[in-house]
This record gives sequence, structure tokens and C-alpha cells, in this order.
Amino acid sequence: MIPTPEITARREWMALLARTNPARLAALLPDLPTHATLRPPEIGTVMVQGRAGGTGAPFNLGEMSVTRCVLQLDTGEVGHAHVQGRDKAHATRAALLDAMMQTGAAAHLQAAVLGPLRAEEIARRSARAARAASTKVEFFTLVRGEDQ
Repeated sequence: MIPTPEITARREWMALLARTNPARLAALLPDLPTHATLRPPEIGTVMVQGRAGGTGAPFNLGEMSVTRCVLQLDTGEVGHAHVQGRDKAHATRAALLDAMMQTGAAAHLQAAVLGPLRAEEIARRSARAARAASTKVEFFTLVRGEDQ
């Protein structure tokens, strides 16, 4: 099944919310709407798998702590969140933002919250790539006389 553009967009904002710094998310979204808790924030672990070289057979790398949460706005939209770590407030805020993105406030939230988070993530990744590139060693081959 090919995901629809709506599903793809939701996957992207949920992944961004899971990766973002909890304090930064709280600063961008200080006021939380009233909501019902369908599944309170709960902490658990998931098994993380890896692949040798990115293409080899999968193997179990280890366990990672995650917090999940499911909330419902008073208007009926349901928000889900799975975040790395044990931060229940981060999971709650991410689930609320997921639900709010399904309302008419989506355009405002995209500009006020998700846009800045996405720009900061791009800047972090670019800075990390620049630091890694500065350590790159260029190898070259000299042409020997008998190879000509």
C-alpha cells in the first residue's frame, strides 16, 4: 500500500516531534489544550535492530527506553506519540501536538512550532556534517613511471 500524502506528512511531523529537544518543544508550545487521556504516558523498552553495513542481516543491537502516550482533544482528534527516553511530559506534549495538527490550527502550528523545529534540526545536522567533513582525509594515487 502506498501511503497517502496526509499519512506521509503525519509520519514526518511525528518523527520530528520524537527527535526534538523536550525543553525546546515546551518553549514553542507552552499552553496545552484540554484533553482526555486515552493511554497515559507509560515508559517501556523496545528492541533496537541494526544491520551490518546497512544492508546485511538484521541483528538485535540492544534495548532502548521509550515513552508512549495517546490523548484525545475535546473536539475528538486523537494524538499519538512515542519518544525516546523516559520523559512523560515530552510524550504528552508530542501527542497533543499530533492531535492539534489534525485540526484547523494545523497551518499555524506548522509555522509556529514545526517550522522552527525543522530548521533547527537541519542546522544541527549541517553543523555535524561540517565537523565530520573537516576530519576527512583525501587519499590520492601517484602515477609511477612504469604505469605510464
